[in-house]
Amino acid sequence: MPKIVIIGAGSLVFSSRLTADLLSYDTCSGAHYALVDIDAERLEYAGRICERMFKEGGYDKATCSTHADRREALKDADYVITSLLVGGYDAIEKEIDISMKYGVDQAIGDTLTPGGIMRCLRTLPHQAGIAQDIMEICPNATLLNYTNPMGMLCWGMFDQAPGIKLVGLCHSVQGGVKEWSKRLGIDESEVDYNCHGINHQAWFTKFEHNGEDQLPKIRELAVDPNIWLGDTTRCEYVKHLQYPVTESSGHNSEYTPWWRKRPELIEQYCPGGSWNGESGFIKTLYNRPDWRDTMEKMANWEQPVNLERSLEYGSQIVNAIEGGGDIRIWGNVINNGQIPNLFQDAVIEGPIDVDKDGMHQVQCDALPSHLAAINNNQLNVQRLAKEAAIDGDPEKVFQALAMDPLTAAVCTLDQIRNLASDLLEAQAPYLPQFEGKKLASKPFMVGCKRDEEKEVVKHEDPTEERPAATAAN
Repeated sequence: MPKIVIIGAGSLVFSSRLTADLLSYDTCSGAHYALVDIDAERLEYAGRICERMFKEGGYDKATCSTHADRREALKDADYVITSLLVGGYDAIEKEIDISMKYGVDQAIGDTLTPGGIMRCLRTLPHQAGIAQDIMEICPNATLLNYTNPMGMLCWGMFDQAPGIKLVGLCHSVQGGVKEWSKRLGIDESEVDYNCHGINHQAWFTKFEHNGEDQLPKIRELAVDPNIWLGDTTRCEYVKHLQYPVTESSGHNSEYTPWWRKRPELIEQYCPGGSWNGESGFIKTLYNRPDWRDTMEKMANWEQPVNLERSLEYGSQIVNAIEGGGDIRIWGNVINNGQIPNLFQDAVIEGPIDVDKDGMHQVQCDALPSHLAAINNNQLNVQRLAKEAAIDGDPEKVFQALAMDPLTAAVCTLDQIRNLASDLLEAQAPYLPQFEGKKLASKPFMVGCKRDEEKEVVKHEDPTEERPAATAAN
């Protein structure tokens, strides 16, 4: 039986969900689960919940251990699963609220936008450290990453730990198939589809049922008011771009310059709460003062963990490599030619076949040019954010924010520089790689006058201090 290490095991729901999925397979029902977290209280709860799942599910051969030291847990590991949150609610609140002062209105902020960029800066050093530890301690282990921003973090880990057996996992492909199948009134298990692109922005270029192309019907459904109102910007993608995208409207509204740049547009295109992109929804999602009570109820089975298998890919991958049957999943890996018209060194999301010999990327056709353009625009931001996190370079933080579609739609370069400076200052406790480094200030040139005698541009205010951090500047 394998040894499975879960780093970030103190999460409120996700760790127990993954463990329940793994236990549901015979190949993992007697595995050893090594739980790792830096929060001792949460780790204790995670251990109790795990042991209770063994008891309630009848998994009498499974064992569990808890660890504050990940290197200790990694010894002899076969699989490592990561799901981290660096900085907690404090960091999330700051990146949402500070950005909002500049008019950058985020809903989730965990993939792109200032929130996703700052998450990358906080998290990549830790994720890269885990990947490097794996290459040193258990180089044959397979790393399954569930931490966002998925593309940036996986890209950085591949850079910093060459040779790592890594795949980034999400449920947006499965969720997209499920959602459109339900709307079409067909069985999702009977759908034959192609899907590829990048995480949270992969495209269904084929969607067939019993040999019949369902894309024309999806395009009709996308302009049905009853469906449009519940999934606004994703339906707008279908209406204008012709192909369904994987992730929900709440996420998608943030990844382009079209929906969130003015309050009236948010009201029009992001109605109906979190699903469609409620402003600052991520704060509601992560503000859980009741976490102790909830974890206690899970541990004493007053609030039982659902032991039925979910749609997450992680357990399916482990089962396949352990010899439980070949599968196809959709995961995040370095492109290496899999999608011809996306950046070849970037992390893409596409089909992967998994068997007892490991994971094998499946060749895809080139994306329609307009879809590739949208993906590559986002990959430009990811590249800069990844490099900023690794190099500890404040200027690259500014550059990533300047290339971000939503931020660029709202702010001038002066404002973006101020925003970058404010975010770096506010999150300094979580960004040790930036210690002693400060983003260069630039003179504010609006309102300057020409000095006719010297024929040079002269600013009314000769100081180089930046303007106050407000959108008005």
